[in-house]
Amino acid sequence: MALLNILTYPDKRLHTVAKPVAKIDDRIKTLVRDMAETMYNAPGVGLAATQIDVHERVIVIDVSETHDELRVFINPEIVSSSQERVLGEEGCLSVPGIYDRVERAERVRVKALNEKGEAFELEAEGLLAVCIQHEMDHLLGKVFVEYLSPLKQSRVKTKMKKLAA
Repeated sequence: MALLNILTYPDKRLHTVAKPVAKIDDRIKTLVRDMAETMYNAPGVGLAATQIDVHERVIVIDVSETHDELRVFINPEIVSSSQERVLGEEGCLSVPGIYDRVERAERVRVKALNEKGEAFELEAEGLLAVCIQHEMDHLLGKVFVEYLSPLKQSRVKTKMKKLAA
């Protein structure tokens, strides 16, 4: 397994739309393992392949306290989301040290493939639902700070550029 480099905002590669995974082979299985190791090491609760400059529809998530409930979503699709909204504080491994409130659907139903290529559907709520939506945004080339006001976005961009310098 290997630790992967996580892109940081405002890197333009974070705005690349991910393509579907055509075949779940050893390369994808290795990618999933490496992404999980990278996420746990960061530490974080979710990581999308886009964040490590791999533009395929792969997400790993583990919202458990014990970090032993890894969930893998390959080619995920949200098939339904609740009308009820929640406003919660989010952070992102690609925007280290920045946290802000984002509105999301309270519940989502997602369908995807696991790392064995088996199809599944999952009803998620709470932190897991938020995390799924956040990571799926990455696959669409969107970073959570883009939900913030233009002024806040500008401040985050400036801060991230200073940190990178």
